[in-house]
Amino acid sequence: MKDDLYQGFVRKREKNQKSIAVLLDPDEQDNSDHTEYIIRRAAETGIDYFFVGGSLLINPDVGPMIRLIRKLSGLPVISFPGSNLHLNFDADAILLLSLISGRNPEFLIGQHVPVAAAIKKSGIETISTGYILVDGGRQTSVSYMSFTHPLPNDKPELASSTAIAGELLGMRMVYLEAGSGAVYPVPENVIMKVRKSVGIPLIVGGGINTTEKALCALQAGADVVVVGNHIEKNPDFLTEITAIKNEFNRSLNIH
Repeated sequence: MKDDLYQGFVRKREKNQKSIAVLLDPDEQDNSDHTEYIIRRAAETGIDYFFVGGSLLINPDVGPMIRLIRKLSGLPVISFPGSNLHLNFDADAILLLSLISGRNPEFLIGQHVPVAAAIKKSGIETISTGYILVDGGRQTSVSYMSFTHPLPNDKPELASSTAIAGELLGMRMVYLEAGSGAVYPVPENVIMKVRKSVGIPLIVGGGINTTEKALCALQAGADVVVVGNHIEKNPDFLTEITAIKNEFNRSLNIH
């Protein structure tokens, strides 16, 4: 299988360069004109990746969304499946998520087994990712759908140990997730502790709806910050958050 996108994540981590990903949930896209505007705006402002998927997906066919993003942006599209029903091989890569913060075997490996052979045969770049749900102040779709509890947000050592276990088990990335529409994002001390504990790229998402929160996540050690819900209401946030990323990356060259 190809490894191009993953190696890009690794190279950026080694240089401490940051990235922004836009998560588009097809269930939330009920206005095609608005969706197209968000995609074009994201590409113009300089985001790095599109993630496509969600925890529920009433219509599991994400192909049209992936193809639309490709057509309008030309940016990498990474599948972010909430279950094996959401798989689509039109994407550039797939984050093969294992919910390592939970204890439900279905989302640790059960969902993966029936589609493993098809994924391997497709040749799509597959990035095994340890998915860690952290309490964001409210029950989220992922906790409800997966029958799992999030990790306490005041126990950074628990998140750290979970991430280390994922890395030792062969996960190639860690995704710290507060959940879609979280009241508050993953705390800085949790991000910082996980970043120091593992040597693989770190994605952070959920509840990042201000530039201050985005900057805090980047400074704490997130390699990729994911924004989703907030840009549905405020697409101009894309300009603000990419400016934060660009300024952070420019500062690396100054020092």
